[in-house]
Amino acid sequence: MIYAILCNDRPGGLETRLATRPDHVAYLEGLNARGVLKFAGPFLDADDKPCGSMVAVEAESRAAAAAIAAADPYAVAGLFDSVEIRPWSWVFNKPETA
Repeated sequence: MIYAILCNDRPGGLETRLATRPDHVAYLEGLNARGVLKFAGPFLDADDKPCGSMVAVEAESRAAAAAIAAADPYAVAGLFDSVEIRPWSWVFNKPETA
């Protein structure tokens, strides 16, 4: 099952985001290498500054997706004001599977 991890940054969190970004990117690269990461990217505010994240992962359960979300360096650094984890069905423009 694919789970969408929807994160909203806490107010004033941009400095934390920028300082933690290299570790966050390395974490996502590790998930990608294991075939867990489906896609990811930041939400942007009115000034085109990152203000949250959307990360889609393949996991066996919501609890497993929650563990992935909790281990993200952004989460560990306290960047997020809120995190929502929702099961998601990829219907359109799904990449071909091998």
